[in-house]
Formats: sequence, structure tokens, C-alpha cells
Amino acid sequence: MSKDQIVYAVFGCIIATALVLDLGFLSRKNTIITMRQALKQTFLWILLALAFFVFLWIEEGQKLGLEYLSGYLMEWSLSIDNIFVFILIFDAFKVKEKNYPRVLLIGILAAILFRVIFITLGVALVAKFAWILYLFGLFLLYTGYKMFNASTESSFDPHSSAIYKFLKKVLPIGTTDGDGKFLIRDHNNKPVYTSLFVVVVLLAAIDIVFALDSIPAIMGISQSSLVIYTSNIFAVLGLRSLFFLLRGAVNQFQYLQQGIAIVLIFIGIKMIGEHYISLWMDKNAQVILSLLVIMFCITGSIIYSVIIGKQKLTKESKD
Repeated sequence: MSKDQIVYAVFGCIIATALVLDLGFLSRKNTIITMRQALKQTFLWILLALAFFVFLWIEEGQKLGLEYLSGYLMEWSLSIDNIFVFILIFDAFKVKEKNYPRVLLIGILAAILFRVIFITLGVALVAKFAWILYLFGLFLLYTGYKMFNASTESSFDPHSSAIYKFLKKVLPIGTTDGDGKFLIRDHNNKPVYTSLFVVVVLLAAIDIVFALDSIPAIMGISQSSLVIYTSNIFAVLGLRSLFFLLRGAVNQFQYLQQGIAIVLIFIGIKMIGEHYISLWMDKNAQVILSLLVIMFCITGSIIYSVIIGKQKLTKESKD
């Protein structure tokens, strides 16, 4: 077996084992995830991701290892934006807390499937048409600019979304959650899809939308299929536990969006100017620079959000 095949095999075993444990013990019907359980699960996924980073460094070398770590941090920070929208969807359809784990798991597994498809297409296109990377760079500049200047994503209304309107046109959609079921029968014995089914579809669809930002971003960090697949999947699989951990505090990270926007703009500039940047900075140095920028922007924006939040609370208490 080649080194890449060994790495893929180890990655597959880790993911399969983690999912079996998740499906067997953490995703049973009517299970409520506590903050303590969410913290343990989040720590476990981060620990697995970092352990894989060490393994990748040993097997493939420093460059790919750091590219993976940079990509994972990038995708992990972008996933917090996903969580904000996920919360809006759950609130809009009044999903019961006992149904959260199963609905999130199904939505995330569907999102992984679509991401694998998109990544495969993206890698194939870049391999055939290298100039597409410049288009990705321009797209990231535009996305970063819009994200930096956007005040909030709270204006998103799941009931007004094109996806929900399409589902209502083509399927019989009910207003109840069917007591945890996705398909029930009405008083005429006709099949009706429940609100939980709609939520699962919306979760997967919203993640596809976010993938339009995240996949070009990771390709700006690395063109290695190994790095792109593994960093994306590790970040997405940790999304569910992160949801339970942050759902009560996500509004406190009000400036995280600006931190992510700066990272996207940086990567976009890097993709567009890669030829000239490579003239005075080697690949290893570029990878380290990207990692430092991602860590600084994400950590800095979170710390700044917490400081500003505390100052506002202090001011409100004095008033």
C-alpha cells in the first residue's frame, strides 16, 4: 500500500469507529444531549482531528500536516456560522429538544455526502482547468467582502426560503413533527411529510450553500485531495456536538463573522497572487503563514466578541 492509501485507510477506520459509537450510544431516539455530554463529544472530535494531524505529519510530512490543520481550523470556524442558521431552523419549526440529536446526525451525514460530491467535482475541474483557482479566489474576495459588511444573518427566515417553498409545492407537508417520525399518514390514510423531514432537508441544503464558500477556501490552502477530504469531513462531523455546546452562546460571537471574512479575503488574495507570492516565499512558509493568519483572525475575533459583550453587559447594568 502507498502512503496515501494507508492514510485513507486509517482515516476511514477512525470515522467508522466514531460513527458506530455515535449511532449506538449518542443518537438514540428521544435522547437529550446535556452541556456536559456536548463538551465531551466536542473534545473527542477535536482530539481525533488533532491525532490525525499528528499521524498525517508522520506519514506525509510537515507540509501536508500543516495544510490539513489549517484546513480543519478554517472549516471548523466556518461551521459556527452553520450553527447560527441551524438554530434559526430549529426555532422556526419548533423542533423538540429530544429530536435534536437524530435530526442533526441525519442532516450532517447528508451534508457529508454532498460535500464529497462537490469536492470530487472541484478537484477534477482544477486538475483539468487550473485557471479555475483564480475564479475561486475572486469568489472568496467577493464573499469575504459581503460577509464582513453584513450586519447579521438573523434575517434568514426558513419558512420564506426557496427550498421550503419548493418542498411545499412538490410534497404533502404537514405541520406536526409526527412524534419523531419523518413520514405519517393523515385521516385519509394519505402520506404526509412531517416538519422534522423538512428540517433535515433544510439542514443538508444549508450546508451545501456553506460548502460553496468552504470548498474554495480549503482549495486555497491546499490542492491535495487527501487534505481537502479529511479536513472537511472531520470539521463537519464535529458540527453536531458543537451545536449543543454553543447554541446558548453563539450570539456572543458577534464579530466572528468578520474574523472569518478576513480569512476568506486573505485566502482569495493568496489564490489570485500565488505565482508572485511563490517568487519570494516557498510553499512551507506559505502554509505556516496561512495557519497563523487563520488562528489569529478566528481567535482574535472570538476574544474581541467576548470583551465587547462584557462591556455591553457592564454598561447595561450601570444604566
